[in-house]
Amino acid sequence: MKEFLERKNISFSLKRYGVDCLSAMAQGLFCSLLIGTIIKTLGQQTGIEYLVTIGSYASAMAGPAMAISIGFALQAPPLVLFSLAAVGGAANELGGAGGPLAVLIIAILAAECGKLVSKETKIDILVTPFVTIFVGVALSTLLAPGIGTAASSLGRLIMWATELQPFLMGIIVSVLVGIALTLPISSAAICAALSLTGLAGGAAVAGCCANMVGFAVMSFKENKWGGLISQGLGTSMLQMGNILKNPRIWIPPIVASAITGPLATCIFHLQMNGTPVSSGMGTCGLVGQIGVYSGWINDIAAGTKASVTAFDWIGLILISFILPAVISLVMGNILRKINWIKENDLKLD
Repeated sequence: MKEFLERKNISFSLKRYGVDCLSAMAQGLFCSLLIGTIIKTLGQQTGIEYLVTIGSYASAMAGPAMAISIGFALQAPPLVLFSLAAVGGAANELGGAGGPLAVLIIAILAAECGKLVSKETKIDILVTPFVTIFVGVALSTLLAPGIGTAASSLGRLIMWATELQPFLMGIIVSVLVGIALTLPISSAAICAALSLTGLAGGAAVAGCCANMVGFAVMSFKENKWGGLISQGLGTSMLQMGNILKNPRIWIPPIVASAITGPLATCIFHLQMNGTPVSSGMGTCGLVGQIGVYSGWINDIAAGTKASVTAFDWIGLILISFILPAVISLVMGNILRKINWIKENDLKLD
C-alpha cells in the first residue's frame, strides 16, 4: 500500500493539505472572485457595463477555480485536474456562505480518489473523470451544506463577538490574521472560508497591513526600495526565513497589529463589506483597500450608508499605511538599540 501511494503521489501531510492546498486555493480565489469583484467595482464606478459583465463572469467561476488550484497543488494528473472544475462548482454552491471551506475539503478528497484510479485502466479517459466527479459531487451533496454551515457559523460567531467586544476582538482578530498572513498559510483563504466581513473583517485588514507594511518599512535599511515594494505590495511571507532565525523581528509588526486592530474597530469603525477574501489580503496589490472601498459602494447601493466620508478615507489610510509604518519603525529601532535585532536580520535573499 505504501508503495502504491508513493507511485500515485499521495502523501498524507499537514504541509500538503494545510499549507500547499490552502495557499493554492487563495490563488484560485484571487483569479476569480477577487479580481472579478475589482473589475465589477471599476465598471460600476466608471459606468462601463462591459466591465461589470466581465467581473460577474469571473466571480461566478470561484468554485471551479479554487478546486483546480487545489488539484494543481496536489500535482493531480490532467484528467483529474480538469474534472475538479465540476467538483468545485458543486461544493461551492452547496456550501453556501462557507463554500470555500467545503471546496477545500471536498476537492482534496476528490482529487486523491481520482489519482488512485488514474491510468489504472485502458479506459482511463472515462474512468478517471467519472470517479473524480462522482466522488466530488456525491461528497458535495452529503457534506458541503454541513461544512458550509459550520464555517459560516464560526465566522458569524467571530463577527458577533467583535461587535460585542470590539476592543478585545479587534486585538485578537488583527494579531491572529496578521500572523496567518506572514506564515506559509493563506490568511485570505481563511477569511474566505469563514466569510469574515464587517468589523471583524476590518480588524483582519488591519492585522495584515501591520505585517506587510511593518516589515517593509522596518527592513528598508537592509532591502531598500525593492524590499519595500515586494513586502508592502506583495507579502510579508518573504520574511519567514528570517523569523525562523530570529523570532524577535516579528515583535514590531505584531505590536502594530495589536494597536491598529482595536483602533480600526473602536475609533474608525472600519468594516470589510466587500468580498471576505479581501479581509485577508492586506496591502497585497491594494486588494484589502479596494475591498473596503467596494464594501462602501455596496452599502451605499443598499441604502445602509449615505456616502463615503473624509473620516472613512482618513481611517483607511491611517490603519492601512501610516500607523503600521510608524509603529513598526519605532519598535524596530528600539529593538535594534537593545540588540534584539542585529544587522542584516531582516535582509532578504
